[in-house]
Amino acid sequence: MSTAQRVVAGLTRRAESLSTCESLTAGLLAAAVADVPGASAVLRGGLVTYATDLKAKLAGVDERILAEYGPVSEETAAAMAAGARETCGSDWALALTGVAGPEGQDGHPVGEVFIGLARPDGSVVVRRAGRDGHMRYAWSAHEDKQMAVLVGDRGQIRAWAVESALELIHGELGYLAE
Repeated sequence: MSTAQRVVAGLTRRAESLSTCESLTAGLLAAAVADVPGASAVLRGGLVTYATDLKAKLAGVDERILAEYGPVSEETAAAMAAGARETCGSDWALALTGVAGPEGQDGHPVGEVFIGLARPDGSVVVRRAGRDGHMRYAWSAHEDKQMAVLVGDRGQIRAWAVESALELIHGELGYLAE
C-alpha cells in the first residue's frame, strides 16, 4: 500500500479532511492524493501558489512573512499550511515550498524544501523534506550553513518532496505500524 493510500485510508477512518498548498510541486501532492480511490471522501482541495504573490492572495500568507523570510522558509511553509486549512475548510493541510532547480533561488540551494502541516487543533509543524538515500549536504547562503537537501533532477526533487509530505502526515496520524 502506498503512503498516499495509507493517508487516505486513515483520514477516511477518522472522518477527517485534507487540503494542500503547493509551490514547487504545483499540484503534484493533491494529484497524488486524488489518484487514490476514495480520495473524494477526504480531499477538500488545493491551492497552487507557485508565484510568491499568490501565497499571500490565495493562502493568506502575511506579506510581512514573505518580505522578511522569503517564499522558501519554515515561516512561509507554516503560514501556507494554516492558510490552506482555513481557505479550504479542512481538518488537516499540507504545504510545500522550496527549490526544485535547475538553479538555486535567493541563496537557497536546489533541493531545499519545507513542508508545513496544519493540524485539526490549529497547530502547525514544519519539517525539511528528506528521503533516505536522496539527500546530500549543500551550502545555504540564506542560512549561512550546510544543510541536508534533496538531490536529483527537477522531477525527482518534486516527487520526493511529495512523498516526504505524505510521510509527515502519515506519521502524525499514527499509521506507521500499518
